[in-house]
Amino acid sequence: MIRVGHGYDSHRYKKGEYIKLGGIKISSNYATVAHSDGDVLLHALCDALLGASGNGDMGVYFDNSEKYKDMDSIFFLKKIMQIIQDDGYSIVNIDATIIAEKPRISAYAKKIEKSLSEILDINISSVNIKSKSNDFMGYIGRNEGIKAHVSLLIEKK
Repeated sequence: MIRVGHGYDSHRYKKGEYIKLGGIKISSNYATVAHSDGDVLLHALCDALLGASGNGDMGVYFDNSEKYKDMDSIFFLKKIMQIIQDDGYSIVNIDATIIAEKPRISAYAKKIEKSLSEILDINISSVNIKSKSNDFMGYIGRNEGIKAHVSLLIEKK
């Protein structure tokens, strides 16, 4: 059995020194406003995995309590991977799009792909990262935030 998942996340910006995407730090004049580390890519990936496997969304497993304050999102991803693996699923492929005016994400796409393949223990050829601007429209265009969309395919072993 194969199943498709889609995940989405967005966060506002504040002044800062870096943002996290796919588990890596990217130098920036911005940081994300978030309860955890604000890694929009990992949050969207977690929701895509949970959706594909029929296990709800991140809010079912993780709340806004102090327990998860400033938590590294890799922790969330690893817990969710355990859930889908326990259900007998594995990842076939991941296709993600990160939307931001700044920082320019395209220069980091390969590094993010490598990071995700290592975190998830999957072949790097199964991970694709794209970046887009928002052509200066809306909150993304005004450099007020960042968002990510993830589509993926999982299969039952």
